[in-house]
Formats: sequence, C-alpha cells, structure tokens
Amino acid sequence: MLFCIRDILQSEVVNGIPDLYAEGLSLAIEQEDSESELLQHFLVLSQEQRQKHAGKLMEELVSLEADIEEIMRRRCAINPPSLGEASSSSPPSSVPEKRLVTNIKQLESAYFGARIDVHLPEARYRLRPDRDLLRNRDENVISEQVNSETWSSDDRVGAFFDGLCKYARYSKFETRGVLRTGELNNTSNVICSLGFDRDEDYFATAGVSKKIKIFEFNSLFNESVDIHYPAVEMSNRSKLSGVCWNNYIRNYLASSDYDGIIKLWDVTTGQAISHFIEHEKRAWSVDFSEACPTKLASGSDDCSVKLWNINERNCLGTIRNIANVCCVQFSPQSSHLLAFGSSDFRTYCYDLRNLRTPWCILSGHNKAVSYAKFLDSETLVTASTDNTLKLWDLKKTTHGGLSTNACSLTFGGHTNEKNFVGLSTADGYIACGSETNEVYAYHRSLPMPITAYKFGSIDPISGKEIEEDNNLFVSSVCWRKRSNMVVSASSNGSIKVLQLV
Repeated sequence: MLFCIRDILQSEVVNGIPDLYAEGLSLAIEQEDSESELLQHFLVLSQEQRQKHAGKLMEELVSLEADIEEIMRRRCAINPPSLGEASSSSPPSSVPEKRLVTNIKQLESAYFGARIDVHLPEARYRLRPDRDLLRNRDENVISEQVNSETWSSDDRVGAFFDGLCKYARYSKFETRGVLRTGELNNTSNVICSLGFDRDEDYFATAGVSKKIKIFEFNSLFNESVDIHYPAVEMSNRSKLSGVCWNNYIRNYLASSDYDGIIKLWDVTTGQAISHFIEHEKRAWSVDFSEACPTKLASGSDDCSVKLWNINERNCLGTIRNIANVCCVQFSPQSSHLLAFGSSDFRTYCYDLRNLRTPWCILSGHNKAVSYAKFLDSETLVTASTDNTLKLWDLKKTTHGGLSTNACSLTFGGHTNEKNFVGLSTADGYIACGSETNEVYAYHRSLPMPITAYKFGSIDPISGKEIEEDNNLFVSSVCWRKRSNMVVSASSNGSIKVLQLV
C-alpha cells in the first residue's frame, strides 16, 4: 500500500501540477503586462494629443490677444475714446450679432486660415515665371480699380476685418422692381441669360423663347406701368443660351444659341450684322474681351472654344478640349487670359498666345463647371452642379498638371445639381441662383451666404406673388455693378430687381 501511494506521489501527473500552475500564472502575468503596456501607450498618445491641442489653443489665444490689441489700437487712433467711456467687447449695434453667432465656426475657420497664410512661404508664387499674364493692363490703377481689398501681405487680420465688415454690411434682399410683360409665365419663357449694356441703362434677356429683349432698367421702378414693353426685340432661329454686351461699342451685343451659331447684333437697328458658324454643336456661352473689344470667344458642346474678331468672318483660333465647354470668360484686365468651365469637372485657363497647352488647370469640383467669372486680375470664381462655388487664387497655380491647391475658399448653401442657375460678381460680392427658386448672395471673404431671397411665382399681369411651384428654379442673375442691385430671372420667365440692404 505504501509503495502504491509513493508511486502516485512520484507520478508525472501529480508532479506536473505545479509546473502547469506556474506556466498559467506566467501567461496571465504576461497578458496583464501586455494589456498594461497597451493602456500606457493609449494614455501617452492621449497625453500627446492633448498637449498638441493645448499648444495649438495657446497659439490661437496669443493670436487673438495680439489681434484684439491691434484692432483696439487702430480704433483708438481713428476715434480716440472720450473720458469715462466704458470699453466693451460686445459688437456694435450695427453689426448683426445673431448672424455672427450662428456662423461662428465658419468665421473662426476663415480667421485662423487667414492667419496661417501669413506664415506660409511665398516661394510657391515664384514657380510661375509667366505671372505677368495676371497684371492689370493699366498698372497705375491696379489696387483701387480692380480690388479695393488690398492689404499688405502680413496684414491678414486687416483683410479679414475688411471682409467681415462687407459681409455684415447687408442682411437681406428686398424687391425693388418687377418686370410685368403680360405673357404667361411658363417653361417656354425660361431666361437663360441676362446682361447690362456698357452704361447699365439697359439690360438684355435671352432664352428658350428664341428672342432677345432689351429693357430700360429704370422703367421697372415705375409702378404705374401695367405692362413693360421691350425697347428692342430681336428674333433668333433657335433657342438662345447666352448674351454679352460690348463694353466699348455700346450698341453691339453677341449671342450664342442651340444651333452653335454666334451672332453679332446691332441693337440700334435690331438686326444681326455677323454670323459665326464654325461650331458643330450647341454653343453655351459667348464673351467679349473688355481689354480688346473687337475680340470675343465662345464655348460649345463640340468640345471647343473658338476665338473671333468682329471684323473677320473666320475664327482666329480654336482650343480643343477633352469635354463639353459650358462657359467662357475673358479676364477683364488682359486680352490674353481666357478661362472656361468644362463638363469634366475642371476649369481651364489659357494664355491665348499659346493655344496648345493650358496656362493652368483648376481641379476641385465634383461635377461639371457651369460658370466662371473673374473677380479681379488674379482671382476667379466658379460654379458647379456639385452645389458649390469655388474661389481660385491664380497666383498659386502651376504650369502643367492640376492646380489643386489654388482653391482658397468654397462657398455653400444654395442648391445646384442639374441646371444653369446663373452667376454674377460685383465689387467682391457674388450672386447665384438656386434650384430652390432662390437668389443667394455671398462675399468673397467668407464661405457662408449673406442672405437668400425666395423668388416665388409672379402673376404676369398684376406683378403679385401667386402660389409657389416647387419645380421652379432661378435661371439667371446679373449685378448692376454701379449699385447693390441684381436682376434675377426664374425658370418661368419672371424677372425681379433685388437690392441688398
């Protein structure tokens, strides 16, 4: 019996129990140590992240304190406070405080983005040896005439302040005039294009009705008039897509149509004096050069941009694109710089002295680029059916390849997914239409809209609002540049004059 017990005690099973226990304990300790190491790693990473955030927050606080002191210094220099005048950090009554609070996140983003730009190296601007293309044709009036928002390169807070003031200057659109034509408002009267003449006394309308109508602007403010008749009416063979006045020869007007024909009209006689017929498909857009008034350009579904001279029958040159061309515009300051938007989601800028390769390609939109407008000699704004507008700094573009970093701001708020809704600029303000049948106003300095105006349906006889049609959209807008008024058209043909107040 003793032998059996001794054998059992000395057996491998019994003797192995301590070994198994020790091994299990060792594994448990290793696992716990691994988990502790993982926890420590997480805590260290969290600490580093918080330290980075704290460092960034401290930098931002220092920047804010410095800029607050600078603004207070400037205010005191301009308007020294009287004795006993209490200082206040609240905004003055003239500033729409509610709008600032509502948009605080976007305002903060714009402010700190402007501050970051101060510290970025400007070496990238030197990448372009051909920046002379962006110069104003009159070097003596660049700053004041082209861009009133000129600040020194390191005074970004001043530029931000200027933009904020211009954003806060207006808060809504008010109706100042309604065009009463006596015609039924329906889709057969869609206005595709609006444009003011050189002196902004008259504006032209054109669209699917195949007619160009010229109206006297001031007549829209005469409420005693039952029907507004056009001063001139010109008929076309096909639907019209665009019109553009010549800024030098006051009575000259160019049009583009669905047959691909570009026409030059003499508004005085009401007759077409030239036909340019080299496009093979529908032409979407036409534009006169302000710097060289005898030159014009057109863009078409045939994937080409054609250059014309009013004194010559044949085109001067052709730019071949890989996709449909939706819009064209000359730089107001250079007869050599032309921009056009394309259905391949990109905007192309060409130096017209070299038609073989683009001067730059702007990439950033997610759908077709329907409009392109110059804000000044170095800044372009584009509209797309991706529901956005984009602001481009042409100084930051590169020759060859895509200029993806040239976009300085993206505007959003309006709806635009399938239609041409119009785009117009004046003195840094931007107006565009929306498929919600609204007119939106932006300022170039901030990404959110200043205001939006619900267009509504208009009775063609009375000029009064009638029941809303959800299928309507704003189809065209045009600033009257010497005022804060914009002429806008809805897709049923109704036209209003709106004023920012």
